[in-house]
Amino acid sequence: MNKLRIKKMGVWSLMKMYGIVGLIIGLLIGIPYGLVIIVFSLLGASFGSNEALAIGGGGIVMGIVVMIVIPIAYAVFGLIGGAFAALIYNLFAMIAGGIEVEVEQIG
Repeated sequence: MNKLRIKKMGVWSLMKMYGIVGLIIGLLIGIPYGLVIIVFSLLGASFGSNEALAIGGGGIVMGIVVMIVIPIAYAVFGLIGGAFAALIYNLFAMIAGGIEVEVEQIG
């Protein structure tokens, strides 16, 4: 078994990982919320007059916007969080020496 020490994390590589994870979580949250908004706006529009139809159309637009904006926002926050996490880790790794990892070569 070999021991390795992570002395520094690449800021960009951690940003990419956090950004992708944030995007996936944003999709898992944004799409259902958007669909719920669309369904309830159409339900409300089906029981009303012309004004209700206009509000229902606005709800459809809002549902689509939610499905687009939430994943993008989560990805951006993931990028920012990844940069912050890498910078903090690198700062403390200089002080504490980093994290030791035990690895084994297979084959």
